[in-house]
Amino acid sequence: MTTDRYQRGLDRMMELVSTEHSNTFDHVKLLESYASLDSELSDYIVSFAFGDIYSRTSLSQQEQTLVTISTLVALGTEPQLKLHINTGFNVGLTQEKIVGALIHCIPYVGFPRVLNAMTLLKAVMAERGITSTAQPQ
Repeated sequence: MTTDRYQRGLDRMMELVSTEHSNTFDHVKLLESYASLDSELSDYIVSFAFGDIYSRTSLSQQEQTLVTISTLVALGTEPQLKLHINTGFNVGLTQEKIVGALIHCIPYVGFPRVLNAMTLLKAVMAERGITSTAQPQ
């Protein structure tokens, strides 16, 4: 059964992954692949993040994505985090902005969860062909 919240989220998700970004990542395919993990996971991903956070008009798309990424790091939900890191790149977030948000999460969620998110960020960047901008010291 499709709820209003789910449909609102699905519509918002499709806005964010419009044809402008279609060559960068197939969000719908990733979302559908989560059905094998948990039949309700796709609903949760779409309803919570896209239906609630991404529907807040008082935040920019980048702010909506940073809030979502930070929330998902706190919840420890890595499959969903991958989708939203990709969305972040689609709406113009940079590696530096995402890393900055993750660093701010350390006092609240602990270093291990943030380290896991950093590892996932690197994996997403590799999939998208984005090279690290960090300079060796």
